[in-house]
Amino acid sequence: MNRRYAFVGLGHRAQMYVDALLGDWSDTGEIVALCDTNRTRMEYYNDRIAAAGRDRVPTFGPDGFDEMIKDADTVVVTTVDATHAHYVCAALDAGRDVVVEKPLTVDAAGCEAIAAAAERSTGRIIVTFNYRYSPRNSAVRRLIAEGRIGEVTSVHFEWVLDTIHGADYFRRWHREKDSSGGLFVHKATHHFDLVNWWLDARPELVFAQSELRFYGGENARSRGVVERPERGQGSPGLGSDPFILDISADERLKRLYLDAEHEDGYVRDRDVFADDIDIEDNMSMLVRYDNRALLTYSLNAHAPWEGYRVSFNGTAGRLELEVCERSWTPPHAAIDPSAASKEHAAGAWEKLVLHPHWSEAGEVPIEQGAGGHGGGDRLLLDDVFRGSGEDPLARQAGYRDGIRSVLIGAAGNVSARTGLPVVLTDAGTRLVPPAGS
Repeated sequence: MNRRYAFVGLGHRAQMYVDALLGDWSDTGEIVALCDTNRTRMEYYNDRIAAAGRDRVPTFGPDGFDEMIKDADTVVVTTVDATHAHYVCAALDAGRDVVVEKPLTVDAAGCEAIAAAAERSTGRIIVTFNYRYSPRNSAVRRLIAEGRIGEVTSVHFEWVLDTIHGADYFRRWHREKDSSGGLFVHKATHHFDLVNWWLDARPELVFAQSELRFYGGENARSRGVVERPERGQGSPGLGSDPFILDISADERLKRLYLDAEHEDGYVRDRDVFADDIDIEDNMSMLVRYDNRALLTYSLNAHAPWEGYRVSFNGTAGRLELEVCERSWTPPHAAIDPSAASKEHAAGAWEKLVLHPHWSEAGEVPIEQGAGGHGGGDRLLLDDVFRGSGEDPLARQAGYRDGIRSVLIGAAGNVSARTGLPVVLTDAGTRLVPPAGS
């Protein structure tokens, strides 16, 4: 039976799901309604629906959400992170299934509300962790599950965002911690979920530190950078400054944001060296798991290249994954947003090496598929729209997986603020604030 999908939140993140239902997954369901704070953005998606030969669908503002979902079986939530809990709970309480972008929410209160709604609802939640479906990450899960390095005792995980991708979080609403939870939540929720999934373990204790060291007004002035523009459009540095985004150069960004500003005032190309940024760009964390494995994690958002390194130490050996998604950052990338794509980026590479005890190391081949993330995006969309079927890797994520990944990041925020370790209980699904915090 084809399912009926309603979308809430029509920024760029929604497009993967909209295009899927208009394309290769059109036989699985139809789009029946759109909801957003901005009618210009909803018109952009209705134009895509019409261009695919479908009838345009009704559009609603946030106050019409309850009315919008009456004709839907499933609600796709791709709004600002801090609003996820509101829409997820409302959809569940109406008995609807939910597909929600990561992060599931931004804090412990949101996690608690979603857990309660999920327990009382007949609806189910899918959290879309596309990194689980990337062939390299699936290969890691498979090797660990097979016991190829024995029992995992510790993990070291370093993620670096370059000055194309990393900088973009400091232009958008993500730079406001109340909206995104900061990079410990918005970005690192992907990474924490991977570790939870790779180890099939539950986090118990978090200790973290974080700083804003590169972006922001104070850091810019300390390096002699002064008189920054408030935004990219109309600024004298447009076309020459690698940190100034030309939002008009990308038709999609132009239509979704620049052409929509008159409705809600949201500016997509704010300066990354502004004084009102309150998220961090350098972060480190220690996590202890219920199987006694230890995680050391770091994130940097102003690197000259993009990718990650993760190493697993085990009782029978060591496993190392190194990924370079973009080897350097062209200075024109912000000026021409189409240059920011990491698909088939020059110099990109990946390497998975197994080091057994008392044997020579060997590189493990990584099978690639077609499409984004080495074919992982197609696998994710199959799970979302066709169902997961038999999957020995258990890649489809539910709300408890989403909660665990959020709470590691939320605990990191609490720990960095207080200087104290933070305990997670109930199999990693409940955060216990430190005494006196």
